[in-house]
Amino acid sequence: MQIAKETDLPELLTHLGYQVRRIGRYHTTAEMDSLRIKDRRKWFRYSQNTGGDSITFLQQFCGKSFPEAVEYLLTFHGKARDSPAKAAPFVKRDEVQKPFTLPPRNTDDRRVFAYLHKRGIAPQVIRQFLNSGLLYEDAEHHNCVFVGKNSAGQAKYAGLRGTYDREGKGFRGDVTGSDKRVGFALPYDRSSDQVFVFEAPIDLMSYLTLHRNTPNALALCGLYGGALQAYLADHPQIKRIELCLDADGPGREAARQLQDKYAAMGYVVTVEEPHSGKDWNEYLQKRKTPERGGNQVINTKDPKKPIRKI
Repeated sequence: MQIAKETDLPELLTHLGYQVRRIGRYHTTAEMDSLRIKDRRKWFRYSQNTGGDSITFLQQFCGKSFPEAVEYLLTFHGKARDSPAKAAPFVKRDEVQKPFTLPPRNTDDRRVFAYLHKRGIAPQVIRQFLNSGLLYEDAEHHNCVFVGKNSAGQAKYAGLRGTYDREGKGFRGDVTGSDKRVGFALPYDRSSDQVFVFEAPIDLMSYLTLHRNTPNALALCGLYGGALQAYLADHPQIKRIELCLDADGPGREAARQLQDKYAAMGYVVTVEEPHSGKDWNEYLQKRKTPERGGNQVINTKDPKKPIRKI
């Protein structure tokens, strides 16, 4: 039992087919970027507020019972009776051979609009994303659906965000089959050679509320850098990258790694953090000022410039 519990999680997840990467003192995966593995033995997934060891990981994400998980891990270590030295990879529950499909759209987007407006995002910004088909409300759970489209305009990614935050811990997740190499982005503006990069769609929208004349913007939908790599490949005109990731440990470490990587490739890379708060939405909400019973957000770059139509 102790052997099973002390399984090296990064090694196990790599064996299972996950794309494991290290960020500072932690490990995570491209498929579940809210997952944090500490000391290589314990995991916690912030989007679902769950955690545990290697046994509970197999139970929750691979559909194993407790005895099956223990047996698998013993086989993985070559300790199970009549077992090969290493266990063969098995199918991850609900993740393989399931095509990507956008969730059905609700008849209206009232909950999504109200939720994002409550988070301080300007109505104009919300409407423009709704009108462009990059944002909508799903019919079953009334989540925000943030749609990522490839260079051909095809939806290949969708991130979900619950419209009801209980104690600040609302539901978050990706639609099954989403391609993490496709981020949530503004339609490309050829007149600019710069792109602003964020962790989450809500941070991107918050920044647009503050800075109405932002030309190109991309949300990685986590800290996986594949979306930025694909974006730059699709838009070779981009020469300048502004990294606007979260002002916390993982965000700063990811920004440092991305800055080193792309500076070495010849890009002009700068880092911009919110003046206060962990991320751009926290900062936005601190900047809100009352106006006739509502909220007005100052555009710190040019208050007179309108939002670019998308």
